[in-house]
Amino acid sequence: MQTDPAATAMEQARATKNPLRKLYYWTLHWADTKYALPALCILSFAESSFFPIPPDILLMAMCFARPKMWVLYSAWCTVASVAGGVFGWFLGWGFWGMTQKFFFAIVPGFTPEIFTKVQQLYADNAFLAILTAAFTPIPYKVFTVAAGVFAISIPTLILASVVGRGGRFFFVGAVIRFIGPKAKPFLEKNFELATLLLLGLFFAGFAAIKYLKH
Repeated sequence: MQTDPAATAMEQARATKNPLRKLYYWTLHWADTKYALPALCILSFAESSFFPIPPDILLMAMCFARPKMWVLYSAWCTVASVAGGVFGWFLGWGFWGMTQKFFFAIVPGFTPEIFTKVQQLYADNAFLAILTAAFTPIPYKVFTVAAGVFAISIPTLILASVVGRGGRFFFVGAVIRFIGPKAKPFLEKNFELATLLLLGLFFAGFAAIKYLKH
């Protein structure tokens, strides 16, 4: 009898007491269901404007599950992320006065000082600032919302986001496609360490904003 990967992942999630591994197996469960692509799009959209968890984790799990679909998954992840970035722009443009306390509270490391620094970066080169945030661990959502607050043109936001987000997600998908079978055992064995490294990159991204050239 053929094993159902989604059911197996859920059984593993229930069996382990490690909360990080529960999250990992739960994510793998989504990757092997018919809801994987909608879940990826929703996560990618939300992360671009307000949600703290990056979509890379689910994208990686889906590419592990179906390596030949990596181009499709990376493309949809990019489209949803850019759309979420535009949504973030509108939040900043029209609702910043009502939502700024929410953003400062919900996004770790997001402070008024960081926001002021982003404004300085936009005054220097808005396209480069957005592209850099879109591709690197620097929090992209901060730049999309700030783009609306500081009235950066939407074409600039979209073009920089397509290049940056597309480059990032297609890179992740390609890595999993071509070296994934070798990397998966290592990632599963060292999952806690990999998670801590991802969190470290997230917070390092905020720190990097302070040191970007103005």
